Amino acid sequence: MGVGIGSVPIPTSTVLEVIAQRFGLGGDVSLLDDQIVWQLRMPRVLGAAATGAALALVGVVLQSLTRNDLADPYLLGISGGAAVGAVSVLVLGVSVGGLLATTMLTLGSFLGALGALVAVLLLATGRAGDLPPARTVLAGVAVGQVCAAYTSFVTIMSGDHDAARRVLAWTMGSLAGLRWDSAILLLVVAVVASVAVLAFTSDLDAFAFGESAASSLGVSVNRTRWILLTGTALVTASLVAYTGAIGFIGLVVPHVVRLLVGPSHRRLLPLSALVGAILLVWADTAARSIIDGQEIPIGVVTAVLGAPVFAVLLRRERAR
Repeated sequence: MGVGIGSVPIPTSTVLEVIAQRFGLGGDVSLLDDQIVWQLRMPRVLGAAATGAALALVGVVLQSLTRNDLADPYLLGISGGAAVGAVSVLVLGVSVGGLLATTMLTLGSFLGALGALVAVLLLATGRAGDLPPARTVLAGVAVGQVCAAYTSFVTIMSGDHDAARRVLAWTMGSLAGLRWDSAILLLVVAVVASVAVLAFTSDLDAFAFGESAASSLGVSVNRTRWILLTGTALVTASLVAYTGAIGFIGLVVPHVVRLLVGPSHRRLLPLSALVGAILLVWADTAARSIIDGQEIPIGVVTAVLGAPVFAVLLRRERAR
């Protein structure tokens, strides 16, 4: 359904015929329909589903590890680091060899996100090699603020209004540039993240009772936290490099699903991935369909959807 909706509406039957024809199962469709469905919309919808699923999974893991209900995939300053890389490419014109501008933007965003991760881990790691949740959150906030200051300063001082517009569009998130190569990469990231995190369901359940309880249950607290925090940061960096910063999915979805199925991570993780995928697909569909001839940044749509839900959740917590 998401593939069929857009500035050029395409019936669901035609979408199915295009897919059947691409897989050699017959079908008779026009070249225009094939191009719109298969080359433009299908990779975008699949990329949106993969991104939403991965963001939701990362949100669940971070909220469990830090025992902080406000934790989301950008808590560790990763989106700020990615913005530093993006601004360096868009505004300062940083380049390597003959790489295309889009490739450089992706590479710069990914390297910036990893740089932010390294900075956070260096700041947060204790003398014994532990990684306390509170210190990790504070380090993430500090690194994120420094990155935001750099981004604002460079954008303003450049005097390039077109570059400033592109930076703003990137920081608000967009799936418009997704094609099959990037969509497949995002799908691989989402699948690998899903499989990997499901191996830690019992450990995440133990973290809900606190570090001491988790340790008494046989969980290697520091090792598990290092693995999961590093993994979630790498996943987030991969997503941000291709889609920009998309907020609220990783923050709101885990809360909503937790209300429906309870705190058990064996159910919480896969259902959060499913809900995150569905939510981002429809948010992206709305972003490219609400206004004819113009696309709304997807970060605006997720904020409009997520903020009221989050407000209701806060009211429920207050009433308890």
